[in-house]
Amino acid sequence: MVKYYTRACNFYYGQVSKEKIKKKLSLPLHGYKEISFDTIEILSRKNIKKIYIKDLNRLESKLKKKILKDIKNISKKKSFKKLEFSKFPILMGVLNLTPDSFSDGGRFVKKELARAHAKKLIKDGCGILDIGGEATNPGSKEINVNEEWKRIFPTLSKIKKLKSFISLDTRKSEIMKKGIKYKINLVNDVSGLEYDPYTIEILKDTKIPFVIHHMQGNPRTMQINPKYDNVLLDIYDFFEKKIDLLRSKNIKHNNIILDPGIGFGKNLKHNITLLKNISIFHSLGFPVMLGTSRKRFIKSLSGVNDSKERLGGTISSVLYTLMQGVQILRVHDVNEVKQSIKVFNSLKF
Repeated sequence: MVKYYTRACNFYYGQVSKEKIKKKLSLPLHGYKEISFDTIEILSRKNIKKIYIKDLNRLESKLKKKILKDIKNISKKKSFKKLEFSKFPILMGVLNLTPDSFSDGGRFVKKELARAHAKKLIKDGCGILDIGGEATNPGSKEINVNEEWKRIFPTLSKIKKLKSFISLDTRKSEIMKKGIKYKINLVNDVSGLEYDPYTIEILKDTKIPFVIHHMQGNPRTMQINPKYDNVLLDIYDFFEKKIDLLRSKNIKHNNIILDPGIGFGKNLKHNITLLKNISIFHSLGFPVMLGTSRKRFIKSLSGVNDSKERLGGTISSVLYTLMQGVQILRVHDVNEVKQSIKVFNSLKF
C-alpha cells in the first residue's frame, strides 16, 4: 500500500497573503494570516506531484481525505503551554555549560559568566533559554549524571528568578527529574527520547512539554557514514511512530515540538534536503524547531572553517526556513539573528 505525505509550498506573505486568504485563494499557515500557501506537494517513496489547493476535488476520495486531514494540521493554530506562536519565529537561545561544545565550549563554565550570558540572551530577545550540561556535537563523549547536574545546577537555580521560559537540554531522566523540581518549562532530549528508557515515564508523570528530536546513532558515532532510504520521509515516519508510541503510553497533551536534527546523523546532502523541504513536518500538526546555528554544513557550503565565523550562514539558513513557517529557531547569536529577522520581515511583509 502506497503511503502519501503532504508538504505545503508556494507561500505568500504579508498583505498579499491576507488578500489571498480573504479571496479563498490560499490557506493560512498555523492560523497566521501573514503567511499562507496555495499549493501542496503530494509525496510518496516513488514520486512527487504538485497540486493547487483549489484542485483537491480532482483527487481520488481516499487520498483526498488523507490530504485534507494533513492540510487541517498545517493550517490550524498551534497552542502550547506558555508559548505564543502568533508572531513566530520564537528564538531559542543556547546556553552551553560545557567545556567541550563545538562552538562555545568552556566560555560559560564559570557560573558568573553563565548567569551574565543568560541575562544577555533574554535581553536580546530569546523566547526560550536552552540550558545544557553535556556536549552532544559529533564525536563528543558521554558524561555521568553527577557531572552533568554539577554543571547545570548553579546556573539553573539562579536564572529561574529571571522568569524566562527555560528548556533543559539533556538525554537523562535523572537530570530531567531534578530540572523539573526547579520549574523548567521544556525538556529538549536530542536522542529523540531513546537514550534513557525511563524518560517517557517522566514525561507522562509530570506532563512536562518536550521536544522530539531526531538523531541517527549517538553523538560519538552519528557522523560516521549516516544512511537513509529517503531522509525526508524516514524522519517523518520516525516522528509519526514516536507520536503513536507516546499516545499509547497515555501522553495525550499536544505540548510537543518536532526537531529533525540538522547535523545529527546527517551528511551535507541530507541536511540540504531537510532544509529545502522542512515544511513537510507541518502536516504532523506540531510546532517545528530547527537548529542550524554555526553548524558544519555552513562550513561545507561556504568554506568558513571556524564555528564562530558562521553567523552569515546561520542567518541565511534561518531566513530560508522562516519562509517555510518554522516556528522555533535555536541559535547562539540571538541579537544578530533577531535583527536580521526584523529587517527581513519589514521588507517581506
